[in-house]
Amino acid sequence: MTERLPTLAPGSDGCPTIDAEEKSVWRTVMDRFADHCRSRSLFVLHYCTGCGAIELPPTITSRFDMERVGVSPMVTPRQADILLITGYLSIKTLKRVILSYEQMQSPKYVLGFGSCTINGGMYWNSYATVKQLNQYIPVDGFIAGCMPRPEAVQQVFFDLMKRIDAGEANAWQDYYRNYDHYLGNQMALFGEDWHTPTDVLGEAEHYGYLGENSRGQHTAILEKRADWAVDSVPEIYPEHGDNEKKLIR
Repeated sequence: MTERLPTLAPGSDGCPTIDAEEKSVWRTVMDRFADHCRSRSLFVLHYCTGCGAIELPPTITSRFDMERVGVSPMVTPRQADILLITGYLSIKTLKRVILSYEQMQSPKYVLGFGSCTINGGMYWNSYATVKQLNQYIPVDGFIAGCMPRPEAVQQVFFDLMKRIDAGEANAWQDYYRNYDHYLGNQMALFGEDWHTPTDVLGEAEHYGYLGENSRGQHTAILEKRADWAVDSVPEIYPEHGDNEKKLIR
């Protein structure tokens, strides 16, 4: 018959309590280990919007073979670590990029491919294109050129991997800490009725990055709209707006 082992209470002789300083050391060690493992296993969601994407097949396939260092393509944002954006972004396309970015699990990274994501590229004077991607979502690195060669793409991936390994690729935290700034730029482009179903402030609180710049005049507009959306649901509607509360708040 299997003997049942007694449960040891924290602080007893067999289960000593770990002090805060030792916990901090172990947390640091485990975080560094997680960063190292994460840097060797990166899944890339490629958002193709222009001609620059023609340089990606040789980067990923046998000629340069990025998979040998742990970089693999992914087809959905929820399982991706890196959002690679190639080519110009129209105003409509930027909406899809923001939705894809917010669906990715943190920590997440963004790479801008080509001159179009830096300053608009050859479409710099077009009314319908976005000139600076980093005004709307945080960007970890840009790959300059029109179009960049596979060697340049490979080098930026290597640089990002080193920064992740060192715990220095933290641009994703800036989206939480300064969410009102990014949301304000998005609203200036799309209009004040712009919103996504993602609870960014809730995620910021969960990860511990909810700061004084996370909320502001632009998030206040979202909160007013959330109250209106819930109050406008008819009384006969099932659960009277519980689904809306889950989506917006």
